[in-house]
Amino acid sequence: MSPQEVKAALSDAAEIAFLDVREHGQYGEGHPLFVVNCPFSILEAEAPRLVPNRHVRTVLLDDGDGVAERAAHELEALGYTSVFVLQGGAPAWEAAGFGVFKGVNVPSKAYGEMVEHDMGTPSLSAEELNAMIGAGEDMVILDGRSPAEFAKMNIPTARSCPNAELGLRIGELVKKPQTRIVINCAGRTRSIIGAQTLRNLGFTNPIHALRNGSQGWQLAGLTLQYGSQPLPLPAPADETLADVAARRAAFIDLNGLPLLSHNTLQTWLADDTRTTFLLDVRSAEEFADGTIAGAAHAPGGQLVQATDQWIGVRGARIVLADNRDIRAATTAFWLRRMGHDAVILDVDTRGYAVSAPAERDWMAGLATMSPREAATGLSEGAQLIDVSSGKAYREGHIKGAVWAIRPRLAALALDPARPLIVAGQEPSTLHLAAGDLTDMGHADLHVLPGNPAQWRDAGLAIEATPDVPSDADMIDFLFFVHDRHDGSLEAARRYLAWETGLIDQMDAQEKGVFTRGPAPVVEHGAAAIAPARTLQKVR
Repeated sequence: MSPQEVKAALSDAAEIAFLDVREHGQYGEGHPLFVVNCPFSILEAEAPRLVPNRHVRTVLLDDGDGVAERAAHELEALGYTSVFVLQGGAPAWEAAGFGVFKGVNVPSKAYGEMVEHDMGTPSLSAEELNAMIGAGEDMVILDGRSPAEFAKMNIPTARSCPNAELGLRIGELVKKPQTRIVINCAGRTRSIIGAQTLRNLGFTNPIHALRNGSQGWQLAGLTLQYGSQPLPLPAPADETLADVAARRAAFIDLNGLPLLSHNTLQTWLADDTRTTFLLDVRSAEEFADGTIAGAAHAPGGQLVQATDQWIGVRGARIVLADNRDIRAATTAFWLRRMGHDAVILDVDTRGYAVSAPAERDWMAGLATMSPREAATGLSEGAQLIDVSSGKAYREGHIKGAVWAIRPRLAALALDPARPLIVAGQEPSTLHLAAGDLTDMGHADLHVLPGNPAQWRDAGLAIEATPDVPSDADMIDFLFFVHDRHDGSLEAARRYLAWETGLIDQMDAQEKGVFTRGPAPVVEHGAAAIAPARTLQKVR
């Protein structure tokens, strides 16, 4: 397909999976707005999750270097039946005059900027918030990121409460209507979305986003806390649950959010003419206790923030499950306004609790060896490559190992007649690289799973090489966002300037995807509801 054909397809009614098969660093340095990264190095591991319907129109983008053709061959071997390559790859897209965007999760972040502009989300500067903390103001600061991100660094006095949990937990966290609520994240998007979610639900407290998040806090010369352990989220009391139920019903009715029955869900899942994603938006602990059959875990706040990490098909149906509380409703609200066909599963997930499907054993069928066996092989002249990430290789690898990445395996100076040992820290990467090397004629091949600590304990010499691979060769690492959370104020300034400039980079077609909403819902358990056509300012 030509760039022009793909550009048009991204806003037509038919489903399309537009996948960037370059490595993460290449992708992050510049890509089309609505492309989803599915690196060739882990293609067969990620594609079935991102594109579960193997009959959907799938378009692959590379650097015009032939990797997309290789990826197409692998996808067809997996049973994908409608695979296309974008002619000329990313260079041709840019030459056609179409925009490319740096960074990751760009559609979600661009949409967050539109929300602040169109819904008038109030915000506070770091200096203003710090003064309020110092004055002892009646205030609650809630960090809308994941618990793991909160543990890395947080605003002093803040408490972890991921965005999707706000509507369910706020009644236990804030008891008085005059208490100020401030939502923060590391940058901007989740601060804005979290604050606006509470405003949309009708809470009348003073509600603000922390402008520029923890990065803005550091840029103001203020100190973050590191290593804080998130407190458990409070269980809603009976009176809170009654309020949640009332707000849920009113919110669904006001915004025309579609509901789906369990029977219709089963029909959708069995329909191979459409793609249906079933996502459990609850906490990790709840998901681990049991979920509805076929569901994947996608915490609602993270799903809105990084939709392209779960959804690889534009125009797909997205079914959101919770405990019939309010998390799926607020998540659906945002996804639908981002142009996705999201619906709410109107059942209590706990009533269908089953175990999550087991993950694939990528080591099955591989000729593995122990570190001691590897040491013997190396002493007898075996070749050694390491297919761990470039960052992991820099931090530590077996002395003498050559760094390798799947798209560039053929460029290595390897002798097919000599034994080959392939080391690596990720089973899927090991499996796929080993398969390619076997196809290249390396018959005497063994894989060495593990990590530097395990290899060192077995007597293998470990070395770090901070400059190898070079920045130019380390195509799986995105330097663009590097260091912004590690104290580099200049990196934080660049990132925030990039984020606030996203709207101006978008063309009319791209903005239109966000403002027109998804196609009308055909069936959702009651009468059809046409979606809102524009962003609404909800007070």
